[in-house]
Amino acid sequence: MHLLLASRSPRRADLLRTLGVAFAVIDVDIDERPLPDEHPAVYVRRLARGKAHAGFEAARGRGLPVLAADTTVVLDGAILGKPSDDAHARDMLARLAGRAHEVLTGVAVIDASGDRHDTVVSTKVSFRALAAHEIAAYVAGGEPADKAGGYGIQGLGGALVAGIEGSYSNVVGLPLAETLALLTAAGVPHALRA
Repeated sequence: MHLLLASRSPRRADLLRTLGVAFAVIDVDIDERPLPDEHPAVYVRRLARGKAHAGFEAARGRGLPVLAADTTVVLDGAILGKPSDDAHARDMLARLAGRAHEVLTGVAVIDASGDRHDTVVSTKVSFRALAAHEIAAYVAGGEPADKAGGYGIQGLGGALVAGIEGSYSNVVGLPLAETLALLTAAGVPHALRA
C-alpha cells in the first residue's frame, strides 16, 4: 500500500484503481457547507485540502501520503451540491436541463513528509432538454441521491448529457491526468511511473 484515499466515494476509488495505485480508504468527516460568498473553486479546493489534512492527521505515524477530492456542480455561479431529497434532485435537474454548467473538482495530496500538492479542475457539461417525465423517472431510479448536481455521468445520467468540454473523469469525481501529476509530485508509485 502506497497511499490513503480520504473519500467514501466508490467512483473515486474505482478511478484511482485505474492508475495502478495501491491504496486503502480512510474515513474522514469534515464540515462541507460553503462559507458565505465563497467562490466555487475556492470551496472545492478548501474541502479537498481539509479532507486530505484530516486523513493525514488520522493516519499520523503510518508514513503514507493521503489523497482527497471534492466535486461540485456550478450553475450561474451557484454551487449545486448533493440533493437533500427527491424533490430537490428534480429541481436541480430541471434547472440544468437544456443548459451548460461547470463541474469543479478540487484534488489534494499530502505527501509522506506533510507537503501538500493540490489543484482544481473544471469541465463544462451541457445537458440536453429534458421532459418532466424523464427527470421524474431518473430521480425515481435513485441514481441522483449521493451525487453533486443530482446526476452521475457514468450511469444513466450520461443520457442526460449532450456534450462535455474537458475531463470526463473530472465529472465522475477524480480528474485522472491531474491526479496522476499530483501523485507523481508526491512520489506515489503508479502505473505510468517508471
